[in-house]
This record gives sequence, structure tokens and C-alpha cells, in this order.
Amino acid sequence: MHELQSQHHLIPAALEAVSTACAVSRAVQANLAQICEVTKDDRSPVTVADFAVQAIVSLSLADSLYPSDCLIVGEEDAAVLRTDEQGVVLQTVLEAVKSWRPQVTKEEVLDAIDACNHDGSSNAFWALDPIDGTKGFLRGQHYAIALGRIEEGEVVAGVMGCPNLSTDQSFPLDEVDPQGVMYAASRGAGAWEFADCNPTSSPMRIIAQQYEESRPIRFCESAEKGHSNRGDSGKIVDAIGTEGEPARLDSQCKYSLVARGQADGYLRLPTSKTYVEKIWDHAAGMCIAIEAGAVVSDVSGKPLEFTHGHRLENNRGVICAT
Repeated sequence: MHELQSQHHLIPAALEAVSTACAVSRAVQANLAQICEVTKDDRSPVTVADFAVQAIVSLSLADSLYPSDCLIVGEEDAAVLRTDEQGVVLQTVLEAVKSWRPQVTKEEVLDAIDACNHDGSSNAFWALDPIDGTKGFLRGQHYAIALGRIEEGEVVAGVMGCPNLSTDQSFPLDEVDPQGVMYAASRGAGAWEFADCNPTSSPMRIIAQQYEESRPIRFCESAEKGHSNRGDSGKIVDAIGTEGEPARLDSQCKYSLVARGQADGYLRLPTSKTYVEKIWDHAAGMCIAIEAGAVVSDVSGKPLEFTHGHRLENNRGVICAT
């Protein structure tokens, strides 16, 4: 068994779940126009993908793990899908899940989505963001499926699928590589890259770059401007060195760019005094980046605290950097 999988016994199940979800979400993204036409809603494809991925991860983990290992803090709940107004969307979600498991029923899908309703109060659970990067998904570009394992308040493992990201770091970030890539890490076992989102491929260990004062600093930036305070980001870059060409893409994939040495940092600075980060937006990516040798903290340098339910209540903003 690979070092990563032997380090944390739940990694194989997580890899399988995320890999399956990558394939199904990619098919949904490829049919954006058709889904919009059927549902009469331009945002419905990402809704379909969110619900389908959450159902698939929930069902897939339940296939191979004990119920006590399947507690999930998920971003979605199925209440809206149970209304008559969302019947067409529910049917489209069902068809997406059936592409993986043909015999699944509508109630099984709804129950699997709602099974991801844990409040984060137990000693061990998963944090799942089924589709991270809504606007990237709707543009046909980058998004991530992020599954982090939290035990005793610590993120001990993470798996993240980036279905449109290339393993080739020279591949333009504004283009799509349909093979995709998946990342996984567990505490003490490093961070690893799986080509083609294939959990059975031979993984390659990834390592973050070392900081060099003479080298231009390359930061990740969101294509969505509202996700961070860009003015403050610029001031930080100006204070520590020369700014290189930013790496622009949506989603938690940014953590993987820092982890694999393609970028030096990812700043998610507060945009308001009241906004609090969600645990599913950072658990998996943080684990991968830290195991690759990067540092992750909030803007005050405090470690991220995963002991307050769904939100990082004691933290403001996030910094991931070499």
C-alpha cells in the first residue's frame, strides 16, 4: 500500500469518492447549455453538480466505511429539492447520480444529501465542499471538489479533485485540461498528485517552492474579484518583494498551486468585518499545502481552528504561503 494510504486508513475511500465525483461533475459541466434549457435557469448546472457530488461522496463513503466514519459537514441540504418547484432540478440531479449508480432511487439521493448534515461537534468528521468555485464551474473553467478529514479539532487528511487542472504546470490556467488532477495528503505523509483524477495511478509527491528574495513572487488570484481584498493584497506583495505574474483561477485549486510549487502564496483577506470563513472552503486545501511544506494561518498568524462547527469563528482571513 502507498505511504499516503497507509498513513491514514480512510484515504483510499476518500480518493475513490472524490474521483467518482470528478467524473460526474465533469459530465454535468459539459452539458451546461442543455441543463439550462431544461431547467430555465442559468445557474442550475452548478446546483445540479453541487447536489449530485454531495450525494455521490456520501453514498461512496458509506459503501466502504463504518457509519461512525461517515459523518460529513456538507455545504448543501436537500430541503429545496423536495419542493414541487425544483422537481426538474431534482430529476436532473438523479440522472447525474444514476450515471454512476444506475439503480439509485430519488429518495436514496435525497437522503444521501441530507446525511451530510453533521454539525461538526463530534471528535471526527469530514468537511465537504462539493463544488468549490461556482463561477469557474459555470464558465466551463476551474473548480474543486474538496473533502477534508477533521479529528480532535485537527485536519489530518485531505483529498481534492481539480477536474480541469493540468498536471503540466506550463499549461495555461485559462484553458481546460479534461484529464484533470487529484491531490491528497495526510498528516506526516506528505502531499501527493494523482494524474487524471485516477486513485489507482502512481502518485507523485509535490513540494512547495522555497522562498528566494531575488525571485519575483507569484500569488494566486481569484477570477472572482469579491473573494479577497485586492488592495491589501497588493500592499503585502509590495512590502515583501517584486510581484510576478499572478496565477488566476477560481476555487480551492489555489492551495494546490502553492503546494506543487507553481505559486508562492494565496491570500484570502477579509472583505468585511462580519464575514467568517467556512471550514469546507479550507480543510482539504490547507492539509495538502501544509504537507507540501507551505504555511497556512489566518491574517494574524494564528492557526486555523476547526473546533467551532461549520465556521472558522476564531479566525479572520486565510494566508497560505511558502
